[in-house]
Amino acid sequence: MALIVQKYGGTSVGNLERIENVAEKVIGWRARGDHVVVVVSAMSGETDRLIGLAKGITPRPDPRELDVLLATGEQVTIALLCIALEKRGCPARSYTGGQVRILTDNAFNKARIQEIEASAMRAELDAGRVVVVAGFQGVDEDGNITTLGRGGSDTTAVALAAALKADECQIYTDVDGVYTTDPRVVPEARRLNRITFEEMLEMASLGSKVLQIRSVEFAGKHNVPLRVLSTFQEGPGTLITFEEAFEAETMEKELIAGIAFNRDEAKLTVLGVPDRPGIAFSILGPVSDANIEVDMIIQNIGRDSTTDFTFTVHRNDYERVLEILKQHAAQLGAREVSGDTKIAKLSLVGIGMRSHAGVASRMFQALAKEGINIRMISTSEIKISVVVDEKYLELGVRALHEAFELDKVA
Repeated sequence: MALIVQKYGGTSVGNLERIENVAEKVIGWRARGDHVVVVVSAMSGETDRLIGLAKGITPRPDPRELDVLLATGEQVTIALLCIALEKRGCPARSYTGGQVRILTDNAFNKARIQEIEASAMRAELDAGRVVVVAGFQGVDEDGNITTLGRGGSDTTAVALAAALKADECQIYTDVDGVYTTDPRVVPEARRLNRITFEEMLEMASLGSKVLQIRSVEFAGKHNVPLRVLSTFQEGPGTLITFEEAFEAETMEKELIAGIAFNRDEAKLTVLGVPDRPGIAFSILGPVSDANIEVDMIIQNIGRDSTTDFTFTVHRNDYERVLEILKQHAAQLGAREVSGDTKIAKLSLVGIGMRSHAGVASRMFQALAKEGINIRMISTSEIKISVVVDEKYLELGVRALHEAFELDKVA
């Protein structure tokens, strides 16, 4: 008997027919003798609808009240799924994040899980029930409802799997696994049987929408076996595992696992700031204080005792960051603050880079061949990211997928 945690995303529970389909899948696993905990998202489009209602009143809703509003989406789904399970004679019990006691910090809209009380879930499982938990939400120590940010249901599922010491955490979605890149951009993209936590972490952070980055971090940290599967078709999916598992099966890892990209990028530049120690902190400190994450950073070599400082943020944060920088421009001694929202990030990911030279030059050559100019470059041990004009993004993805022959099995 195994303990399985399953997560079903918004498209998987997008209407009553699909919720009934999920109920059938859950019952199929339970019929094998497994204990099953199910985490669900809000029905497809519901979170956006709720955000639209709030912003119909004010462009910047109070973060606490927005979380109270958004948490209702998952509450609808857990009740409907339990009703569908009970109709089929399968005992089930629904829980909100607060009822499970998913304790988070108090960063509304971007809360992080600190602790989970698993005893109530264990009691329900021991009583023969399926436990259905609302994803994306929790409570802080003061009892305030919090949400975990976009894709937070993935993190909920992995965190529950870790707390319950589950045998596997299964993420059901509208794709049948992790691909070398988005098949909608490159039809020849290939499903990966396995990918390492490290590679998946990079791909999630760089724009892959299959899994939320925090869920991959959590799974890797707590050694939770993670599998991505399709709700709508049968198949083995993609197993996310440790690098050692690859080494046990293959002599050498593929050079590149995949290509990630992100259209939700914006670039900001602070021109002519004094070239002195602490200037980076002076620029980014107020941005960090606003709980805004910074991605790529470039500081030019100083000339005439001044330097230019460029960094990228999520496009949703662009206006706020631009406002912060302009407020501090005089204090920074900056000559000018400028920005650009018509950019995108394109990234190669693969642990095979560790033992292969020339990946960067091959990447740059492929982009140059298509006349694509590189605006920024960032590297790590297993990835290379470039910022390009947004209009060239899909062309760049296709060019790199072909250049590295990712449609072929190594």
